[in-house]
Amino acid sequence: MPSTILTTATILLGLVAGVLGGLAGIGGSLVMLPALHLLHGEQSSATHHTYMAAAMAVNLIVALPAAKRHHELGSVRRDLLPWLMPGTAVAVVAGVLLSNTLPGQTLRLALAAFLILYCLHNLHRILQKPRPAPVNTSPTHPATLLLIALVAGMVAGLLGLGGGVVMVPMLQLFARVPLRQAIGTSSAVIVVTALIGASVKLASLPRADLPSALLLAALMAPGAVVGARLGASLTHRLPVRAVRIVVTLLLFAAAIRLAQADLKRWILSPPSPPSTAARV
Repeated sequence: MPSTILTTATILLGLVAGVLGGLAGIGGSLVMLPALHLLHGEQSSATHHTYMAAAMAVNLIVALPAAKRHHELGSVRRDLLPWLMPGTAVAVVAGVLLSNTLPGQTLRLALAAFLILYCLHNLHRILQKPRPAPVNTSPTHPATLLLIALVAGMVAGLLGLGGGVVMVPMLQLFARVPLRQAIGTSSAVIVVTALIGASVKLASLPRADLPSALLLAALMAPGAVVGARLGASLTHRLPVRAVRIVVTLLLFAAAIRLAQADLKRWILSPPSPPSTAARV
């Protein structure tokens, strides 16, 4: 692909990731990571780590305008932030450090598997008959919020995500927070955790890979800013069911794309059985 077209496609990727991140409070990595593999390929076993660092940096750019817009629209639960932010911040650092010990291929397949499970969860909810979402009228126990924060932060750091893809459904399920408030609150948490997670990931990259990660982040960032604000506004205009359908379709396509190359390689070139000479 010519460099001009590749550069333009990377810039547009930031816009698309920003819209999705603002729309669903998930940070945008779930679009950026598979798309970066599609556009730029796999130069080495460490390529996925470079893409993770770039995507995590853009997560911060996506979360800032999205959180601001959600705050303006009254969907950020500030009463939950004192428990969610510290726990997620600690866990995201642990997740990033753990990811640095794993091969890129392992992380890529783990991300694809996670996406598929998330899509199946969403599909189940879509097929259910619409009914009023239960709302927790009493204060949520701090231990519940801390558990949500730790799980979301660990997954975010390990897989290079914003954390909202875990935090939003967990806030709904365990804290009985309505979807739009869960999305808005998640965006606010991502502002802090993305800053910390991206800093740790970028600092841990080999020096030779750091310029590539920063360049990718710089190309995607402008579109991400515009897209994040647009996505946050759409959250309050689209029906909840429509939001869930859009997110599920996009994430399922991303999961298939992430796993496709490795599955083809495994099918076309299965591991050879040990030779007789090797066993002797």
